[in-house]
Amino acid sequence: MSRGAAPETERVRRIWDAHARNYDRGIRTVDRLLLRDGRRWVCSRASGEVLEVAVGTGLNLPLYPEDVRLTGVDISPAMLERARRRAAELGRAATLLEGDAQSLPFPDASFDTVVCTLSLCSIPDDHKAVAEMKRVLRPGGRLLLLDHIRSSSRPWLSLQRVLDPLFVRLAGDHLLRRPLEHVVSEGFRVELAERYAKGMVERISAIKED
Repeated sequence: MSRGAAPETERVRRIWDAHARNYDRGIRTVDRLLLRDGRRWVCSRASGEVLEVAVGTGLNLPLYPEDVRLTGVDISPAMLERARRRAAELGRAATLLEGDAQSLPFPDASFDTVVCTLSLCSIPDDHKAVAEMKRVLRPGGRLLLLDHIRSSSRPWLSLQRVLDPLFVRLAGDHLLRRPLEHVVSEGFRVELAERYAKGMVERISAIKED
């Protein structure tokens, strides 16, 4: 990633570099209580040439079908170091590169599937990231997303509204986003969109039309 990146993008990179060492331990409770089988649901639907945007420490690597050809990008060198170590331990062939989701370092129509889990909440311009995912997908390609979103439950939404400024300031983590809005505005055909966990988690499968 260019060191000339926007200040908020640089801030997010520093946050994730700092969190890399303890990320896996910290996310375990979130996975169990909120995401449940969400990661497996997303990864099992990937096929062909697959790009994972914001691959992080590589927690999704063991969940992909064996026959996919996997590329991953992340803004954080420290997170990528752990992803590369995990890939080696798993014997999973994967190309893992430093890159910004808001300006992906790939030509148009490079991938059959693009995956992003629990990351659009912290990418500074999440709409631009979705547009970039669309750009690198081939016509007929599939976008697979999993993220926490603003709740459909009024009490939980009220709490999110109170906490959101603090989360954004300390962790670059936005609690009130909903990626589905960007998926629709970018012209994807939504195959499936499911909300669960008090409406705070959503998983999406969408197709880039020809």
